[in-house]
Amino acid sequence: MLNRKILVTSALPYANGPIHLGHLVEYIQTDIWVRFQKQRGHQCYYVCADDTHGTPIMLRADKEGIAPEALIAKVWEQHNADFKEFGVAFDNYHSTHSDENKVLASLIYTRLRDAGHISSRTITQAYDPVKNMFLPDRFIKGECPKCGAAEQYGDGCEVCGATYSPTDLKNPVSAISGEKPIAKDSVHYFFDLANFTDMLNEWTNAGHLQAEVSNKLAEWLGGGLQQWDISRDAPYFGFEIPDAPGKYFYVWLDAPIGYMASFKNLCDKQGLDFNEFWAKDSDAELYHFIGKDIIYFHALFWPAMLHGAHLRTPSAIFAHGFLTVNGEKMSKSRGTFITARTYLEHLNPEYLRYYFAAKLSAGVDDIDLNFDDFSQRVNSDLVGKVVNIASRCSGFIAKRFAGMLSANCSEPALFAEFINANETIAEFYETREFGKAMREIMALADKANQYIDEKKPWLLAKAEGKEQELHAVCSMGLNLFRLLAVYLKPVIPVLAGEAESFLNISAQAWVAGLQPLLDHQINEFKPLMTRVDADKITAIVEASKENLEKTSSSIAVSTPVVKQAAKQFEPIADTIEFNDFAKLDLRIAKIIKADPVEGSDKLLCLTVDIGDETRTIFSGIKSAYQPDDLEGRLTLVIANLAPRKMRFGVSEGMVLAAGPGEKEIWLLEPDGGAIAGMRVK
Repeated sequence: MLNRKILVTSALPYANGPIHLGHLVEYIQTDIWVRFQKQRGHQCYYVCADDTHGTPIMLRADKEGIAPEALIAKVWEQHNADFKEFGVAFDNYHSTHSDENKVLASLIYTRLRDAGHISSRTITQAYDPVKNMFLPDRFIKGECPKCGAAEQYGDGCEVCGATYSPTDLKNPVSAISGEKPIAKDSVHYFFDLANFTDMLNEWTNAGHLQAEVSNKLAEWLGGGLQQWDISRDAPYFGFEIPDAPGKYFYVWLDAPIGYMASFKNLCDKQGLDFNEFWAKDSDAELYHFIGKDIIYFHALFWPAMLHGAHLRTPSAIFAHGFLTVNGEKMSKSRGTFITARTYLEHLNPEYLRYYFAAKLSAGVDDIDLNFDDFSQRVNSDLVGKVVNIASRCSGFIAKRFAGMLSANCSEPALFAEFINANETIAEFYETREFGKAMREIMALADKANQYIDEKKPWLLAKAEGKEQELHAVCSMGLNLFRLLAVYLKPVIPVLAGEAESFLNISAQAWVAGLQPLLDHQINEFKPLMTRVDADKITAIVEASKENLEKTSSSIAVSTPVVKQAAKQFEPIADTIEFNDFAKLDLRIAKIIKADPVEGSDKLLCLTVDIGDETRTIFSGIKSAYQPDDLEGRLTLVIANLAPRKMRFGVSEGMVLAAGPGEKEIWLLEPDGGAIAGMRVK
């Protein structure tokens, strides 16, 4: 096996808030992959940094009455502590507000400028006359020009899903001062991304991306690439552009350069050759792990910037999906927007590392943290299967044989079977199919427990003349436990390290080539992991709640489009007038067509006839109905709910159904005299 040179990064967390469990999906995924590469003996470095520039940082620091530098230093300490306690072992954790990043950002900019890839022009922007600053789109609020919804941001409406320019907002105000913004001209600098169209068409189809990501990028490339605004006006917390006083690099320009800067900082500390990993002709491997929401920046802007600056491009970019909790987006009101620190105050971080590993694949699908499944999987797999082997065998070895393992391997074929699984498991780790790797490892754990159950050491210990067999069986059990710990080491490194201490062995590399521990002295066994305490999960949820209201099961609102609208059916705090209820246009609708929604476990896409037109509605009733069973049925819909743009398309209403949920969701019967379009009075 050749020794590889590998540089790995995770996306940079923004220095404007705490690390939460959604963030940790990525960092744990990356850390597992890096630990596996190091365990296999490769030269692998994992670097990251806080993303520290931009208007939000500047405004938060101003609100707290401190300098931006003080704010980002404080947040860096918090982030670094959280990562360390979750076992995320960066080789270097840096900051984008660093000398290295400033030098490298300026270098890349000047190379792009000198090669003719930077242009400038005057643009008109919204300006806050009170704060004396230009306003980013997200800092302007007003009424949507399409549907009239109030309190919408300057780049898009969260009610109807429309996108627009902030200048199109009705009655706009600054979200910072509340003052009406004025229009003001300013010269801005642009990266001419279209110059790299051919290069990006080739690069995005050359195996550097997951297939679904490559397909999505083909859509964007087919629509034509636009100039990218890379400058911002003072006041702005960031790096000033070298040849443009008062102009600053937009945060997204210097953020990915932060990968390079963090590695440069590591190189200076350890005497590594920076160019060996970043030069255009580098034979090192470069991998970025990112969330699917920042693909555009990493798979288009970033490789184009690197190519234009005569630097190497990534070997691959690995995108992952989002985290849901109990099947829904993380919610502060439900207590499921959980910070890393809140979790750490109550539960073992290796529980979460294993659970994420068991759910992760090489794709970009979302993963769900279901607390019941979480407890069952950790208790069954780690405690009930893996740790239980050591617990069952160690006592006999300690009491009967003074902690000394047998001099002979009683089951060489079984030991060889465990060793021979290593290439399959290694391939799953390598290809980021962690869930498949965990299933293979747990299948081996089942075999180890089956072996112990069949040999029944507790009966051997009571029988005459079975001392040697008891010694052999328990020694074999601990040898199998050792191999399981080695396989799980990238995922649960603390438990693996404690297993090494118990077995009185050095830090273990990969399984291939390992021989049984024979005539070997082990140490006293101490419990390696306890079961998940349900009360601890309850405590985490309670500590994370903000104004949680109880939900009612009497009405099942079946569309994620209107999760917020569902609150009208919860226990009522404030009554409404009849005129408010009368605003709802409730109609009987006939379901013309029903299709599953790719990428969703809960949604069906319904085409419904509401009398005077057909509508598309996304409805979360998949648990109760097969698509073929729905066509021709009647249902009740809210027809005048504002359309909502979703990840899967636009939903144009809401289906109402009765029942507690899951398989008990009831629509109207297909007959009974009702007709499509009939209004419910």
